[in-house]
Amino acid sequence: FSNTMKLRRFLLRYYPPGIILEYDLRDKTREMKEIDLLHLTTDTDVEVLVNQIVFEEPLISEKKKPQLRRLIYKLIEKLEQKEANDFYLFKILRAHILPLTNCAFNKSGDKFITGSYDRTCKVWNTITGDELLTLEGHRNVVYAIAFNNPFGDKIITGSFDKTCKLWNSDNGDLYHTYRGHATEIVCLSFNPMGTTIATGSMDNTARLWDVETGECVHTLLGHTAEIVSLNFDTHGSRIITGSFDHTIKIWDTRNGRVAHTLSGHHGEISSTQFNYSSDLCISGSIDRTCKIWDVASGQCVHTLRGHNDEILDVSFNSTGSKLVTASADGTSRVFNTMTGACQSILIGHEGEISKVAFNPPGTRILTASSDKSARIWDVDTGDCLQILEGHTDEIFSCAFNYHGDTIITGSKDNTCRIWKN
Repeated sequence: FSNTMKLRRFLLRYYPPGIILEYDLRDKTREMKEIDLLHLTTDTDVEVLVNQIVFEEPLISEKKKPQLRRLIYKLIEKLEQKEANDFYLFKILRAHILPLTNCAFNKSGDKFITGSYDRTCKVWNTITGDELLTLEGHRNVVYAIAFNNPFGDKIITGSFDKTCKLWNSDNGDLYHTYRGHATEIVCLSFNPMGTTIATGSMDNTARLWDVETGECVHTLLGHTAEIVSLNFDTHGSRIITGSFDHTIKIWDTRNGRVAHTLSGHHGEISSTQFNYSSDLCISGSIDRTCKIWDVASGQCVHTLRGHNDEILDVSFNSTGSKLVTASADGTSRVFNTMTGACQSILIGHEGEISKVAFNPPGTRILTASSDKSARIWDVDTGDCLQILEGHTDEIFSCAFNYHGDTIITGSKDNTCRIWKN
């Protein structure tokens, strides 16, 4: 086994913690293998872990132990890092004349994109605040947008004109226009490999498209109302869709068939996500609950209650050990994924919270609210650490970059604000 494969190098992955092995097969093709260390903590016994990895992983020989040990200590050092100070307002971008719909970072955070009712998507340089490109061609609102992270060389835009367009993020060239949906496209995503695009529409279907050829590979049929949320799992082998028909569906991306229909919510679904291990997924609903589901069986593991208004967004931390819910009741709640216990309630906003996100290390939570502010919270205590003020209308979009040192907020005041610490 090990004679046919040669380890070339180790790569570190900070969020979630892991080590990536780059190796060559006998025919010189290069492959990657990931060793997930999702349970790594500052108290981990490193010697035990090193021995276990070397024992289980044929690619890593005894003499690689010192190198492996150093890498694990580096990951632990990252976990121990004290959070930097407050975020400060770095730039205000008057992005579009008409309202913004969404904003998103590339992986490194040096570029971000904005979609708008003006029918364009704009690409921005985060550092300078300069507009790099305007992607023009849609005939209606550009609603859903995404980079093909981690690569970042392509952008997809989904529009109320029923089409999705694939662009070169460096020069703005249009690669493909994906046609086939009968009504507005409201959600979309690249698979993790960047080879497939998924789009979800008000026509009750989702579609999988080939990045290279521009063809529709599968139409995901089965929902009886609009699809408003979709996500790939970590391996790209499954996709989750959340619908106004009160159900969530898990699909096999290879054949476009439904693996499970997750029933039990009593209202429209607003948000869905897989955890990093892709063995669990979550759904938020206007029925005021969030449900945790077992992906293999399709069974509901926990129903998380406590909000007294609609849940508008749900999100896992990078390892999947915790999740956070955002509600129209103006609060967010942090839950332990395994036990389903609520571990803190984030109280302070004066309006509904439409978006919520963990920072990559999982120590902070960012919330965006209709009260015109975004807030940063301590995950463990639930304390509000900072209020990001200045927008003059509701904030509907917020995101951290991969390093967690830059935040973007998008508001109905037609500006994007970049915050740095």
